[in-house]
Amino acid sequence: MSAQSPKKTATQLVHAGRRSSQYHGVVNPPVLHASTILFDSLAELEKAGASAPGKITYGRHGTPTRFLLEEAVAELEGGYGTLCVSSGVAAITNTILAFVKPGDHILVTDSTYYPTRNLCNTFLKKFGVETEYYDPTIGADIAGLIRDNTALVWCESPGSLTFEMQDIPAIADAAHARGVKVLLDNTWASPILCRPFELGVDVSVQAGTKYIVGHSDVMMGTITTATEEDLLTIKKQIIISGDAIGPDDCYLAQRGLRTLGVRLKQHHESGLKVANWLLGCPEVKRVLHPALPDDPGHAIWKRDFSGASGLFSFVMDPVSKPQLANMVDNMELFGMGFSWGGFESLILPSDPKSIRTATKWDEEGQLIRLHIGLEDADDLIADLAAGFKRLKSA
Repeated sequence: MSAQSPKKTATQLVHAGRRSSQYHGVVNPPVLHASTILFDSLAELEKAGASAPGKITYGRHGTPTRFLLEEAVAELEGGYGTLCVSSGVAAITNTILAFVKPGDHILVTDSTYYPTRNLCNTFLKKFGVETEYYDPTIGADIAGLIRDNTALVWCESPGSLTFEMQDIPAIADAAHARGVKVLLDNTWASPILCRPFELGVDVSVQAGTKYIVGHSDVMMGTITTATEEDLLTIKKQIIISGDAIGPDDCYLAQRGLRTLGVRLKQHHESGLKVANWLLGCPEVKRVLHPALPDDPGHAIWKRDFSGASGLFSFVMDPVSKPQLANMVDNMELFGMGFSWGGFESLILPSDPKSIRTATKWDEEGQLIRLHIGLEDADDLIADLAAGFKRLKSA
């Protein structure tokens, strides 16, 4: 196999962004701590540009530890380049701010991650950017919402909490016909289950905190672009915001990245096993998982994705607060907490009705979001079964 030949994803995960020959044969990229960078001459100092990709000019702008991680993520997502920031929310915030100005209008899926909605409803509104939320299943009909001052369309597929699949190619075609950027939160799929730039996306954002890191111990966001122009535009915004991520976190993310493929296979397999078991539970009204054949978004998932992660939701019949507490407070294996993507399983009661504005969430009953970790799926099923039993006895 030549150095120029295409690589399979599993091979990319092992080799991308390592460059061992530059570091005395060391397998893992070393951690380089730096704030001040010294220049050998006035000429070098004057030509140093903080926005130049891969250029070491100041610690806040990155060191090789970060640059090698960015190289690996860009290769895996199939983009031009990647920028790493301090959290998924920082990635969302810097990306949107890079493309808007006062007086602009943006379109955001109604199923978006809540911090994205919070940014739009507070900070952006304060500075004169209008947000219009749209039905996540709108597809090509989004053309009817695009105005002369529309700056971008924000997508998330599948959507947070309720897992609607979006027809990204149709949305991208409609947006690009009017010169509008398309941005995608690709966290659920990680860098390897969805190829966003093949679907027409301009910028792909991820919370690297989740599946890239994989161990629930690092905060990180990644921003990958299709073009150099967009990469430089976003990098300038990141420099203005003062956002930075430390090399130790980048090192841990690199280590997590190497096992991403095998971890996701297990998340996929166990997640579907639990989801299919839930379908047969009398306490469950509906399972929201796009990889299930009867899910409304299954055809899009099958077309655009190469697998599923471990995150999905289900809806129970209406329950009282004491019943819900008796169920979730006493889980043996499912922890209750925010985030997901680590090796541990999580359970989180949620209420989409309190968030939606463009579409109505009319499912009666309690929504529960699960992250299926790397435990044995049968043990997780037993834990949920015991939870349902406590629900009935409360």
